[in-house]
Amino acid sequence: MQLRSALVGMAVGVMAATAAGANAPKSEQHGKVELRSSGPLAFGPSGVLFIGDPKGAAIFAVETSDAASAKHSRPSVNVDGINQKIAALLGTSPDQIRIEDVAVNPTSGKVYVAVARGRGGDAAPVIVRVDATGKIDEFALDNVAFSKAMLPNPPEDQEQGSGRRRRNNRTQAITDLAYIDGAVVVAGLSNEEFSSNLRSIPYPFSEVNKGANIEIFHGSHGQLETRSPIRTFVPVSFGGNPQIIAAYTCTPLVRIPLSELRPGVKIRGTTIAELGNRNQPLDIIAYQKDGKNFLLLANKVRGVMKISTEDLLTREGITKPVRNTAGQPYETVKNWKGVTQLDQLDDANAIVLIEQEGKADLRTLPLP
Repeated sequence: MQLRSALVGMAVGVMAATAAGANAPKSEQHGKVELRSSGPLAFGPSGVLFIGDPKGAAIFAVETSDAASAKHSRPSVNVDGINQKIAALLGTSPDQIRIEDVAVNPTSGKVYVAVARGRGGDAAPVIVRVDATGKIDEFALDNVAFSKAMLPNPPEDQEQGSGRRRRNNRTQAITDLAYIDGAVVVAGLSNEEFSSNLRSIPYPFSEVNKGANIEIFHGSHGQLETRSPIRTFVPVSFGGNPQIIAAYTCTPLVRIPLSELRPGVKIRGTTIAELGNRNQPLDIIAYQKDGKNFLLLANKVRGVMKISTEDLLTREGITKPVRNTAGQPYETVKNWKGVTQLDQLDDANAIVLIEQEGKADLRTLPLP
């Protein structure tokens, strides 16, 4: 849902390719980006912003033209009541906006926010950005350089079920995305029998493949599953062996080799942890502190988890039912309460969105 911060010494290629100001590919079009929904955000070379549009089943790559700034140490970004200020900017009330994602432009340090204005399927997508002074403005999409990739096999755009089970699977066509070494990796649901999908789309965009179908063993449910989408993921690399670390609802943590993402194949990910049921993961980053590498996972009801990557590549998969938690150890960051989105600002700090009692604050916090 943001530029996936690379693990220093583990996935240096991801960070270097994205943050060092590589030449941005030329955009194919100039004009208005026609978003149907505001979904996950990620950044690519030279501050190119990738916007996931689940309702439109499309990925847009938009040139931000942000000026470069030093990336190792940046001014803090702190905005109290950011939902209230965004609502005022858009001429509505705070209960009529929903913040979908937050991502830091690694070129400039500006924070980009995906917003839905309104409620339900007709909510209007808006992108706003916040600078180091706390100034909020709309990132207008009506006259920009951009390119577009359409997903070839999205779920139908229609309501199914009734009552609490009523849903539209199209809203999960894109659940997360990241730019990784020349490609945009996209997670979500497809219209196939094994509907959990993960695909790697070369950038600049050309042909978009059908992606790989993902199967996992869900320890809390005690069964193999193919229809639950990855909710959030982060790329890491161990000695040149790149992996996707993906989190699912209720809450398996799964390792998937990036090299296996070939069109049309079926992949069984390795479940390396069960982090507790009745929970939904919200966002994940990878970072280094004191010479050690960690993941930081925000959850809906289980707080923020700090997960060591030690033995993560060699850990055997969970293949039997789990009653509570198992596998890769973690600790809960007790003073990070209400965090729903996060991204790395610089080497020592994270940008977090804290949502509590109808109020949302944007904060810069030291990485734990």
